Amino acid sequence: MIQKFLEYLEIEKRYSVNTVKSYAKDLYDFQKFVLETEAMDDIVKAQKLVLRNFIVDLSLKNYSKRSLNRKISCLKSFYLFLLKIREIDIDPAESLSALKFYPEKQIPMSTDEMDDLERIFDDKSDLLGECLVEVLYQTGIRKAELCSILNKNVNFENFEITVVGKGNKERIIPISENLASKLLVYFKEERKALKDSEMYLFVSKKGRKLNEKFVYSVVNSYLSLVTLKKKKSPHILRHTFATHILENGAEISKIKKIMGHSSLASTQVYTSANIEQLKKVLNASHPRASKKE
Repeated sequence: MIQKFLEYLEIEKRYSVNTVKSYAKDLYDFQKFVLETEAMDDIVKAQKLVLRNFIVDLSLKNYSKRSLNRKISCLKSFYLFLLKIREIDIDPAESLSALKFYPEKQIPMSTDEMDDLERIFDDKSDLLGECLVEVLYQTGIRKAELCSILNKNVNFENFEITVVGKGNKERIIPISENLASKLLVYFKEERKALKDSEMYLFVSKKGRKLNEKFVYSVVNSYLSLVTLKKKKSPHILRHTFATHILENGAEISKIKKIMGHSSLASTQVYTSANIEQLKKVLNASHPRASKKE
């Protein structure tokens, strides 16, 4: 039944490969727990107490609240699916609730830090590393989207990249002429013409499609040269992209479209990091701000 659910997520819900893999891992972890604690390998028959015991067990193993919420969400989706196809009559996950937590504040890179990084790239001969960082910073795409960019989806003449995001939805993102030029040099001169290079833009020295761990390692290494901030990841560059263009007057609805968010609420997260800048704008330009008592 797990496999049937995963096929439903992939085919009907059109979830990404990584999301389906994540759901699969969570469900097979739960299946293992049920087998070990209840001597039962059919999680369709699991009662709500077993589901609660699973979450408690993970909590005792010091899983983060974010991870626990992901597993809770997975279980709720699975049993709602079973209810929908009438495999069960009562939903054992109905009473499971997400745990409240306050996510760690994401601090974007400053424009000075990104300028410092640009100067570092000028002194280095690592065109792949530079292209990876600059594409992430200039487009705000996710690292999985970066790894999956196809050769045919890069328009060097119009300075555009077509990205396939969550739910296999495509969106066209503009890039600078300078970045397009760097990508063209990389495409023509730097890549190994082997295996995956016929399909994917970014490939390893062996010509294979880049994996997300490699991208994380490259980004973390370069950001470590210009900042002491704790978070130095591809996601921080996504956060930085949104923050910087918001600071420069971009409409939040446009940012939402470029970043591939399904709702405006997801994009509004980036306004919180920009509150001080907004205060300065307000104090400098609002007609009420200049009036004194």
